[in-house]
Amino acid sequence: MRIDKYLWCVRYCKTRSIATNACKKGHVKVNEQVVKPSREVYPTDKIDFRKDQINYQIIVNDLPESRVGAKLVDLYRTDVTPKDAFETQELLKLAKDYYRKKGVGRPTKKDRRDIDDFYDEPEEDI
Repeated sequence: MRIDKYLWCVRYCKTRSIATNACKKGHVKVNEQVVKPSREVYPTDKIDFRKDQINYQIIVNDLPESRVGAKLVDLYRTDVTPKDAFETQELLKLAKDYYRKKGVGRPTKKDRRDIDDFYDEPEEDI
C-alpha cells in the first residue's frame, strides 16, 4: 500500500491529497528515509511524520483494505510517539492564551485603522 494512502486510511490525514503534499514536502520518513508518496509500506515499517508541530512515530502492524473507523485504527498501527511531544503542544496552546482577547485593552493598529476609516466616510444627506 502506498504511504499516502496508508496515512489517509489510518486517519492521520483528512484527505489523500494532504498526505501526498506532506510526503512531497519531506514531512514523512519511512525507516529513517524521506519518501515519495508512491513508496510502498509493509508491516513492521517505522513511519515518522510531522503534523501540527508534532513529530509522530508509528509502526505499521497491518495494512487496511480501505479507510477504517476511528475505533479500529489501533489494529493497523502502533503509536510510539514520545509523550513530551504532546506536552510541548500544550505549552504552545498556553503561550497563545497570553495575548489579549478581542475587545479587551487598547485597540491594535488594525482596530485603529478601522475606526479611522469609519469616521472618515462621507456623510450622505437624506
